[in-house]
Formats: sequence, C-alpha cells, structure tokens
Amino acid sequence: MSDCISLPERHRRRVEEILREKVPYAEVWVYGSRVDGTSHEGSDLDLVLRAPGLRPIPSDELQALREALRDSNIPVIVETHDWSRLPASFHQEIERNYIPLNG
Repeated sequence: MSDCISLPERHRRRVEEILREKVPYAEVWVYGSRVDGTSHEGSDLDLVLRAPGLRPIPSDELQALREALRDSNIPVIVETHDWSRLPASFHQEIERNYIPLNG
C-alpha cells in the first residue's frame, strides 16, 4: 500500500465531511491514480465504500452521497463504488494498492 493521497488537504477534508454526513458507517478506501502516483490535476478521485459486514449500501444513500459530492466545491470528479456490488476481480485490483480514507 502507498501512504499518500494526491489531493489537496482542503479537498480531502471536504470529501471526508461529506462521507461522515452521508455514510458515517462506511469504511472508505481511495484507490487508482491518486494513490499510485500517476494522477494529474484533472484525475478523478476513486473511492470504494465498504459497509459493515460488507452489506450493500442502500441505493438511495449512495445516490445522495454522489449528489453531495457532485454539488460540492471539490474541483475533481469523485467516483464512488459500493464494494458489495463490484466483481471479485475488481476487489483484488483495489486491494493491491489503496489507502483508507477514514478511520
């Protein structure tokens, strides 16, 4: 695992605030270019959400989260995915290099 997310601290704090508001129970991992060192200014922020017991996150909560992120002042696209709805092959890819975003 890497130890750094390529995202300005103020934007990271805003993402964390929205996550605490919309899905406080979910563990959130950052993966992709903002973790592996290949990002650029316009790269999206890839997040995967893991609910307790790896249960599916209710669709309405996931939609509300996506809307809040889209409507925020964060100047990058934030892609969110529910771990329980991803194929095992994608789990393996994410597990190779991710950073937990919240405790």
